[in-house]
Formats: sequence, C-alpha cells, structure tokens
Amino acid sequence: MLAWIPFAFVRIVVFFGAGILVALFKPDILPEPASFLIFLAGCGLYLILVFARRRLNVNPGIAGFVTLFLAGYCNVQLHTDSRRTEHINNLLTPVEYYTAIISLPADEREHSWKINARIVDVKTSMGWEQRSGNVLLYLPKSDFPQPYSIGDKLLIDGAPQPVKSPSNPGEFDYRKFLANRNIHHQHYIRGEKIRFLNNTTPNWIRQQAHAARIGADGLLKKYIHGEREQALASALVLGVTDGLDNELLSAYAATGAMHVLAVSGLHVGIIYWMILILFKPFQRAESSKWILAALSLLILWAYALVTGLAPSVLRAVTMFSFMALARPWNQRTNIYNILAASAFCLLVYDPYMILSIGFQLSYLAVLGIVMLQPGLYRLWEPTHRLWDEIWKITAVSIAAQLATFALGLYYFHQFPNYFLISNLFAIPGSFLVLLLGLLVMMVSFLSPVAAALGWVLGWVIKALNGIIFAIEKIPFSLTENVYINSLQCWTIVLMIGLIYLWVETKKIHYAIGLTVLCLVFSAAQWDHFRKDVLVSKLTVYNIPGHTAIDFAENGNAYYVFDSVLNSDAGKKKFHISPNRIKGGIAKGSPAETFISQQEGCTLMVWNGLTIVQLHSREFKIPPKLAIDYLIISNNAVKDLSSVKDTEAKAFVVDSSNSFYRADKLLKEAEQYRLRIHSVLHQGAFDLTI
Repeated sequence: MLAWIPFAFVRIVVFFGAGILVALFKPDILPEPASFLIFLAGCGLYLILVFARRRLNVNPGIAGFVTLFLAGYCNVQLHTDSRRTEHINNLLTPVEYYTAIISLPADEREHSWKINARIVDVKTSMGWEQRSGNVLLYLPKSDFPQPYSIGDKLLIDGAPQPVKSPSNPGEFDYRKFLANRNIHHQHYIRGEKIRFLNNTTPNWIRQQAHAARIGADGLLKKYIHGEREQALASALVLGVTDGLDNELLSAYAATGAMHVLAVSGLHVGIIYWMILILFKPFQRAESSKWILAALSLLILWAYALVTGLAPSVLRAVTMFSFMALARPWNQRTNIYNILAASAFCLLVYDPYMILSIGFQLSYLAVLGIVMLQPGLYRLWEPTHRLWDEIWKITAVSIAAQLATFALGLYYFHQFPNYFLISNLFAIPGSFLVLLLGLLVMMVSFLSPVAAALGWVLGWVIKALNGIIFAIEKIPFSLTENVYINSLQCWTIVLMIGLIYLWVETKKIHYAIGLTVLCLVFSAAQWDHFRKDVLVSKLTVYNIPGHTAIDFAENGNAYYVFDSVLNSDAGKKKFHISPNRIKGGIAKGSPAETFISQQEGCTLMVWNGLTIVQLHSREFKIPPKLAIDYLIISNNAVKDLSSVKDTEAKAFVVDSSNSFYRADKLLKEAEQYRLRIHSVLHQGAFDLTI
C-alpha cells in the first residue's frame, strides 16, 4: 500500500477512467437521476469519513475511490448529448427544414467539403421548435467552390439522416466513431437545398485559432514549392493533413513513421525541448524557474492556437503544460502523476476521449518511453557522440513501439518491420521540418530570408520522403493482416508492463501474473480460431453497384466479384479485407473449381450447398435443380413472379441491384411469403455453415 503513496493522481485517474468505461459500455446500469444522487451520497460519505477517521478508526480511501468511479460514470452522462430530451434523436415527427451553425472549419475532400454543424432548431408539421444535436454536412464542390465559415447560420431543406451502422462484417464502424464525438447524423446537400442566413458570433478563441491556422498554412505554401512538399510541411508543422495523398500516407504507415504526420506529443515535445534550450539561464535561479514555466505555457498554447486547437495538439500541449508546471517543484512530483493529472483533466473535459486512438497511442507511447527507454539505453553506452545520439533515438523508438504495437495490431492489423530504420530518419527529419517551418513563419516579414528557408525546407522534405519510400520498397517491410481482438490487445499491453516490473523488481508474483495473462491470450486465440478461422462461411457483401461473394473455409477464400470491383483495390480493402483478416485469410482466389456458367446465371456447388446467381434477364435456371440459395444480381429479376416457384431456402438480393429494384422485391416477397435478404437494406448476407 505504501508503494502507491507517491502515485496519488494515478489512482485517481484509474478509478475515474473505470467509471467512464463502464458508462460507455454499460450506459444503463444506473439511470441518470439515480447515478447523480448516489454520487452526491458518496461525496457526503467520503467527507464524513475524512473528518471522523481518527475517532472511528476507518480508512476513507475506499469511499473516495467509489466516489471517483461514480464521478466518471456521471461525467459520461453529462457529456452524452443524445440523452437530453431536446436532442434531435428524440424527435418523433419528421423534419422538413432545420437551421444549423457551422462549428468547425471545413475538411477538404477530393470532390466535397465535410463540415461539422450544430443544429439549432427544426421545422416539422407542428411548426418550428428548438432542438440540439451535431450533424456532418457534405457539400459537393461543384455546387460550393468555397465552404462556409465558422459561425455561419444555414437554413437547410430536408432532414439529417442517422449515420448508418457498418453493413459488412468487420467493416470500420463509422457510426460508433462519430457517436463518440457526439455526432449521430449526416446530410448530403445540393446547392439548391441550402441557404445562408447570417453569421453568428462564434467562440472568439476558436475563431482566432482558425484564422491563425489559415494564415500560417498560407505562409508555408507561399515559401515552399511543390504540392507534396507543401502538404507535408503543413502536416508536420500545423497538423493540416487534408493535402496528403494516399501514396504518401501508405508509405509512412508501412514504415512505422506515420506518427510524424500528425502534430502530437513528438512535435510538442520538440518545441518544449527547444524552449528549455533557449531559456536555459532561467533554470538556474529558483525564482526564475517559475518564469520559465510561465514562458513555456505561453509558447506552448500559442503554438496550439496556430495549429487551430486541433484535438491531438490540445492533448499534447495539456500533457507538456503539466510537465512545465511540475519543473519548479523538482523532486516533489513524478512523471507518472504528471501524466495522470493531464489525462484526468482531458477526461473531465471530454470523457469520450478515452476511446480515441490518438489519446490511447499518445499516453501509451509516453508511458513506454518513460518506463522502458532508460533501461534500454543502459544496455549499451557508446563512447562516441554520434553513436550515442543514434542509440538514444533507437531506444526511444523501441520503447514507444513496445508500448503501442498491440494497439497498432488491433486498430491497423499491421506491423512495420523496419520502424527502427525509418525512425532514425523520420524523428530527426520531423525535427528539422518543424524547426524550419516555424522559422519560415517567424521571419515571413523578411521575404528573401523566408524564401531561402522555404527552399531548404522543401529539399529536406524531399529527402525525407525519398528515404521513407526507399525503406517501404525493401522486401518484407510490413507484416500485414494480423488480427487480435480487444481482450488480446490489452492483455499484450499488461504483459509488457508485467515484464518490465518483473525485470525491475525480480518479484515472483509479477511472473505469476504474466503466466496467467499468457494463458488468457492463448485461450482467446483458440476461441478466435474456433469461431472465425476453422469454419465455412458464405458472405454476400454490401458494396453498392457491385457483386461481391466470398466462400471462406479454413483460412482460405474463393471469390466471385464483378470485373470493376476486382480492379478497385480501395473498395476491396475497406469493405472486404476486415472480414478476411478476421477469418485468417491473407489473400483470396477466384472461385473457378466449383462454379459453372449457365444461360444468364452461374451455378455454384460448394460445401454441400447449391447456389445459383442470376446476373442477366435472359436467365434460365436448370430444371429440377434443388437450390439452397438464389442470388439475384444486376436487376436480373424484374419481379418475383418469375422465380417464386423456385424451391430455394432463401433469396439474396445483392448490392449490384438498384435500391428501387431491391425495395420492390422485398415488398413482393412479403406477398409471396418468401424468405428474402436484401444486402442494401439489411447489410451483408453472412452464413456460417
């Protein structure tokens, strides 16, 4: 128990975070009024025990931890907009019009603008009424050459649509992703459906931050030549990632250098390190240390303002702000309490941040560096300065990668094998780009100097990109298609922590805990193989405009795709790969051995099933054929009267049909009492045999 005394804030954030997680995954355990009453009762009990602990000889700690848990639980309820009665989710009458205010700067896409807006009121058949809620607006560039600005109030014809859940197994859950940001609706709008009303006064700080970000981005683009160089400079210096192309993103992801493309802990840490170097004289006198802390806070938050107060930057600046404030206390604080205190403040502000990939990766990376880097560095102490600096960067890379690689496998299903090599160039390279980029902005009033620095910066970025692309081309640069579930992910994280504690303390109970976790991981892996890999599955995917069928068996997949989809790697990666990765399938093969082409249809006999796919209106089903599943493609069936007498277990309307035709067939199936599944309406048809 005494060992926990120096880690007071760690305990606080653990119990507060536990309450948040329970509220997120089990939101109805405690109804809202009751949870707040129990929390207030817990606060009262804790205060009573604190004042009476000597007389009653009791420890108030347990009551305090329970109260912190309840505080986290209640905090989620307070920050969940959809629980409020005025939220648009709770509106039963259809919306005809609504007004919304732009709340964040527009994100530029290839053909459209994506804009966050806040609903103010709605018009239904009952008239206008105030409502709340956030909505994502998608505006085509053909109708909107320039996006709307923060604070613009718009009148929109139509109703925002609820974000759909994923329609294919394993597919990215965009609905859940947005719900964790309190966004539940989206709206694709043409020009004639929207009208500008006025500009309300937005949050002044956010307005200034947005203006500063646009101005800084303009300066970088003015003095740096080349689209790719401009885009990377904006990403590394300001966190503006709109201009990064897919080839560049893929190369940085494959080499383990993706972290440098988003302004986060690395970049803010570099800035804080530069502050300490520049103001080193302030560290000598005791009174001057507080001046250094104040200057650090001022510069860090000024940088956050220039980046537009991006969420990743706010996380990092908050973390380093606590570090700056802790320095004047010297030995009276420790890094774990500092990290915990910054995490606590962020979770009070937004409890949903605990589910953010950036939040998890940031804190695990810093925690890994703090815990593991000193021990790794002590393994070899080079005498030459050059090798010493290289080994420092290497030790930091290994520590951060060890702490975060489980999350990388869980979220991205891949591992960069040459991350040590890439980070030897990416970390110093990002330092140079950040330093030169800040200098370009600082001396922009001296155009010749800024132009010279911009020219140097452009060549640094070209060199960095060249190295990253070269590393990506090295054979076996990336281990792909790795699947672990959430239990296995956090089991690995805990295992790494226990290995560290076992090595540091040599206590046997850490080894026992490690053994238990290994058994848990093995059991989860066995269960995954039993349920997902060593099975036979038929999957008809929902990819609008396309036919996509997978026959999976014991880690192998045989597919029937239309030719257009077969050449579209992007759609296959998004819609199909997640299901295959979960099934342990590295690559599929065309289904040739068990299919035969008939007149207007394809006959497939697989694993005891007889499946017929109708793909032309001139189809002729082989007579007296016992069919298990009849798949309708390409609007081949005008109405079900032509196939209603087919004795099939079920009819599957795939996504190559029009939505109108699929809807018509669904209604007809009710009349004929046929079992039917439309993937456009109901999501992928996924059958385990």
